[in-house]
Amino acid sequence: MTLSSSEAAGPDPRPLHARIAADLRDEIMSGDLGPGSKLPSTSRLKSRFDASNATIQKAVQLLKDEGLALGRAGAAVTVRPTRQRTVRPAGSLAPAVDGAAYPWLAEASEPARAAHSTLLAVEEAPVVGDVAAALGLAEGSPAVCRRQLITIEGEPAELVSSYYPTDLARGTALAEPRRIRGCTPTLLTALGFPPHRSVDRLSARVATQEQYTALRLPGDLPVLRTLRTVYSAEGQSIEVTVMVKAGHLYELQYEFTPEA
Repeated sequence: MTLSSSEAAGPDPRPLHARIAADLRDEIMSGDLGPGSKLPSTSRLKSRFDASNATIQKAVQLLKDEGLALGRAGAAVTVRPTRQRTVRPAGSLAPAVDGAAYPWLAEASEPARAAHSTLLAVEEAPVVGDVAAALGLAEGSPAVCRRQLITIEGEPAELVSSYYPTDLARGTALAEPRRIRGCTPTLLTALGFPPHRSVDRLSARVATQEQYTALRLPGDLPVLRTLRTVYSAEGQSIEVTVMVKAGHLYELQYEFTPEA
């Protein structure tokens, strides 16, 4: 008999309540348990998972802590009224009208005024690893870094760190501690470096201490990390951005056609 990969790896070592929460979390995020619907009753969950009342309550509390389920003592527990927000990465490359929200923020939040960007820092910092390689710089070389925290309806949505070559950014608004009117694609175009092509590398990771705190994560849930490199028409790397989102609250939507 041939074992499946999961059987070959052995049983799931997580506590039962964590396994139950994982199954229910997947059903919520997949839409099997729709927004606003009631979670199955405790008796049904006890039967389904062969678990005690206390274990079921522990699992449900995890989902409440994560913001995926809502409820209070004596009332039915329901799925949060909205599914995870879908973000279209292509929207971040579009310029914004002066005074308006960034296009992807307006798209991710209704009304758009509920979305907010807080500039955390603007500084020259040494770059290493993925960022240095994407910028085409030697390890430890300086780059201008702009760090922001994006919130939607008061909920931390994304931690963003954008890096620019110093010879491009010094002496421009990219190096100033203020919001850029029309967002960076508009400014890069005005500087003579219109964004031409963007390459995303997406991975799921355990949150760092900084990410855990900034995104107000409720537990050991993965984050979605996007490393984006933006190129000019001449193939020069003009912007490298690291974007980190809570994996249980956001999803990314990519649209593409088959390559020839």
